[in-house]
Amino acid sequence: MNIETENAHKRKKQPEVVRRALLDQAARITLEKGLSKVTFQAVADATGVTKGGVMHHFATKNALVLEVFNDAMAKFEAEVDAAMAKDAVSYGSFTRAYIDATISLGEKGQEEFDSQATLYVLMLGDSELRALWAKWANEQLKKHEATDNTETLCMVRLVADGIWLSDFSGINISEKQSLRDRLIKMTQRDFDQ
Repeated sequence: MNIETENAHKRKKQPEVVRRALLDQAARITLEKGLSKVTFQAVADATGVTKGGVMHHFATKNALVLEVFNDAMAKFEAEVDAAMAKDAVSYGSFTRAYIDATISLGEKGQEEFDSQATLYVLMLGDSELRALWAKWANEQLKKHEATDNTETLCMVRLVADGIWLSDFSGINISEKQSLRDRLIKMTQRDFDQ
């Protein structure tokens, strides 16, 4: 038995740390190379664990990709919920939070942007994940029906989605701050009547 193998057996196991690293690297590979390049071997190589180690945490590639999606989805939802909790006006609060969660103005960290981009790549690349996104969005719209169910607010969210896609695609929008401010103004009750 060599020293490295012997030390590996003595090291304290940290399954949650390893799992987090696997998810982060699978997300990074998705963003940089595309969903088709997410393999157990690629994730293993990126994290420095064995392929068997990856398979210990995720039985299939689909299970790994689903968990990456769920992780990105949870981060997005947490960002929306946090913004809504700070909003003193209930009318349009979900839409305002959605705008700020989707439109990157530079104040977001790279990790937040990458998480959203990962969500977008996975959603676009897999019909099952699109269905999960649609389910979440429809649940949110039902949950916030009393405050965010108008034609104008729907249009505002769709424009925010378009800006999100432009950001992800690398399309330069020179007046993004101005667009964001106009969208926020459109979420005010007096504008929507």
